[in-house]
Amino acid sequence: MPKSKVRKKTAYTPPADRRTPQKVRMGGPSHPIYKGVMFGLMLIGLAWLVVNYLAGDKIPFMLELENWNFAIGFALMISGLLMTMKWR
Repeated sequence: MPKSKVRKKTAYTPPADRRTPQKVRMGGPSHPIYKGVMFGLMLIGLAWLVVNYLAGDKIPFMLELENWNFAIGFALMISGLLMTMKWR
């Protein structure tokens, strides 16, 4: 049986019209206050929920908020978690 011809592949050369990559200047570390606010929001949100569970029926303004206490506590914690995305 005859053998088929082997085709030679040309070497890959990248196109010349692409720009050379530029180095991105990285920012320095985050300010210590940023870290404090970030962790503070998470802890305040957690404390809000714990106080709501343990003594929410004894605190008048928490009693008026009813189920909005969960939204407030989780919103505080989530805002702290969202801050972690920009933390360096």
